[in-house]
Amino acid sequence: MVKTITFAVMHFSVAFTVAYLISGSFLVGGLVATIEPAINTVAYYFHEKLWQKASSDRFSALLEVLKSPIESYAMKS
Repeated sequence: MVKTITFAVMHFSVAFTVAYLISGSFLVGGLVATIEPAINTVAYYFHEKLWQKASSDRFSALLEVLKSPIESYAMKS
């Protein structure tokens, strides 16, 4: 639980800092830092649903095609 909380604080801090540096506004920085993680959480939910579907049916072949270049890149790093 501590790791989750520290990651959330880090995520908020990065989002706020980037938005503030781009906009120069504390309000915009705060809004982006609050709204972005909420939207990202919803997007993650749908990503997981799609990933489960892709892993279990006709998209399996596509995943295999994508996996090869990704694994090759990871091995080089």
